[in-house]
Amino acid sequence: MSNEIDYGNLTKRIVFTENDHRHANLILKLKHDGLTQSAFFRHLITAYIENDERIQVLVDELRTRKKHKVKSQKMRRKGKEILKDFALSSGEVENIFDVLEREFPDL
Repeated sequence: MSNEIDYGNLTKRIVFTENDHRHANLILKLKHDGLTQSAFFRHLITAYIENDERIQVLVDELRTRKKHKVKSQKMRRKGKEILKDFALSSGEVENIFDVLEREFPDL
């Protein structure tokens, strides 16, 4: 994940409300892990924007419209299948070289 800022100013605020108890638990947990609120949320936002699979699992759980969740999961699964179908593993590459070596020993 990149910390690089592409454009604009650092003036936008992202604000939401939470109850006192959960806020206190968040602060304690962040202190325990040696993080600041801003670093934590910036990292989450970057992971979300860059389609980090770890965050996407949580996003899928949060979706309220099941139709979109299922469609998104199917699209990701299809993408992985396409990569698997068209990408060669290192073992497959070795097999290709072995076949070429047997077929064309003079090469």
